[in-house]
Amino acid sequence: MELRGLTIEAARKAIQEGKTTATALAESHYLRIEKEDRQIGAYLTLCSERAMRKAEEIDALAYRGDTLPPLAGVPFGIKDVMATQGVRSTAGSRILGNYVPPYDCTAVARLEAAGAVILGKLNCDEFAMGSSNENSAWHPVHNPRDLSRVPGGSSGGSAAAVAADMAIATLGSDTGGSIRQPASFCGVVGLMPTYGRVSRYGLIAFASSLDHVGPLTKSVRDAAIVLGVIAGRDPMDSTSANLPVPDYTDELEKPVKGIRLGVPKEYFGEGLEPEVRTVVEAAIQKLAAQGCEIVPISLPNTRYAIPTYYIVATAEASSNLARFDGVRYGFRAKDARSLSDVYRRTRDQGFGAEVKRRIMLGTYVLSAGYYDAYYLKAQRVRTLLAREFDQAFQKVDALVTPTSPTPAFRLGEKLDDPLAMYLADIYTVTADLAGIPGISVPCGETKDKLPVGLQILGKHDPSPRAGYRGIVDTTA
Repeated sequence: MELRGLTIEAARKAIQEGKTTATALAESHYLRIEKEDRQIGAYLTLCSERAMRKAEEIDALAYRGDTLPPLAGVPFGIKDVMATQGVRSTAGSRILGNYVPPYDCTAVARLEAAGAVILGKLNCDEFAMGSSNENSAWHPVHNPRDLSRVPGGSSGGSAAAVAADMAIATLGSDTGGSIRQPASFCGVVGLMPTYGRVSRYGLIAFASSLDHVGPLTKSVRDAAIVLGVIAGRDPMDSTSANLPVPDYTDELEKPVKGIRLGVPKEYFGEGLEPEVRTVVEAAIQKLAAQGCEIVPISLPNTRYAIPTYYIVATAEASSNLARFDGVRYGFRAKDARSLSDVYRRTRDQGFGAEVKRRIMLGTYVLSAGYYDAYYLKAQRVRTLLAREFDQAFQKVDALVTPTSPTPAFRLGEKLDDPLAMYLADIYTVTADLAGIPGISVPCGETKDKLPVGLQILGKHDPSPRAGYRGIVDTTA
């Protein structure tokens, strides 16, 4: 079966109608991985036995003529920051290089309950800290559209696997843009749901008040299908919203005429590459031609987003990563002579440079004498950002912006300049701080054939309209 462009609906229909089998589809994807992934490096661990068991279950259902579940036989890849029972889960870090969880992440469990076939675990920046996937402890991921360039991060393996047809869909995580930015760089769809819409249980934490689980797919419809499966209240996550889960696909074909789209001027200022601006503005004009009302707006507090994010996120990382001490699980330094030595040597040898940098910054802003000056002030600014979005959504239905100020940059280009790397997330961190949903959809290419993503931000609203209505039309 042709894998290029194969969607969830098409794969499920082919299995239901007997045109292929879930087993054959999984085997085809493993052959594709064997052929392509040596150059790309998207997968860290494959779980073929688990995949084939699930595929055989789906084939048995299809043979009996039973109605298949919504993701029946669909091959998925899972970002390696999500726990998978019996399958190594490293978070891209040496400190978890031998960690095999005894349970599944809720989102993964819901995928499999809906018939998905889990192919394996996907490469990522260590503990999801990075914007290029070069911070992985194992190896970088290469962009399938141009192997000399990064796929974005931290969900670079998730985006690359979909772009290279090594999975029909994948799960990623987004703490400051880690689903949307790699989706933009690789030319796929990446959805970050409203905070609390999808359970974080089993997600190896980076920054708990910012972390989201969401899908990367080949189409907006596929993203809607996956969200409908993984969303919903989970008693294992107290932050998950106790709200009904609508059928998101119902909203996709509704007309967009009359929708008010806000275009914040702060997202089109200094630092935005001219080619990206041209492509994004053309996409906005296309929406206008379809009847959307384009409304210029201002979000002046956007200029504080990056410093606010890198205080809040690093503070929470400092707290969350304290659990990795070499005592209970994961890597332990062998040359330690005392308990304090175990802590020090394990963390020194197990964590990479970027993770250490963020832990130290987070510990500093939480320390006595600096808490009020940095962390408390950052939380206040975060509230201002959220209020600013609330005010904007009283005037408009959604916001449209570039996903990233640049297309995919070259491997190694920003490794020695952490600040330049942090600024790659300048258009995405605001949504994480405010807890609102965002999606990146492909909207064109540069002259070098590099994908450009259009970001659409919705209000913090449980209704199915938020973040979905009419988005399918922007990819036409």
